[in-house]
Amino acid sequence: MTESKTAKFAIGQVVRHRLFPFRGVIFDVDPEFNNTDEWYEAIPAEVRPRKDQPFYHLLAENDETEYIAYVSEQNLLADQSGDPIRHPQLREFFDKAADGSYAPKRQARH
Repeated sequence: MTESKTAKFAIGQVVRHRLFPFRGVIFDVDPEFNNTDEWYEAIPAEVRPRKDQPFYHLLAENDETEYIAYVSEQNLLADQSGDPIRHPQLREFFDKAADGSYAPKRQARH
């Protein structure tokens, strides 16, 4: 029997990296690692995360730039700052709710 993995964080949630100075909003979740072996092996062994956990796709930013990040659950913390995300792709994925959170845009169904 396969153990089901439940993501700790949700799409639209703002998170920050536990070790590195960046934060972002989650736009997709993989139940476990789903990237290339080359990408995985490029992470230094001493900080390389386990593959058997959720991995999150983030619209990420640091003090200098905005980018897409792929981060393991063990390396994320909820961001409590309340600061808005400035990523240029944010409006493609989300609407900003009255409480300042990010709600996924509704997709047209055919």
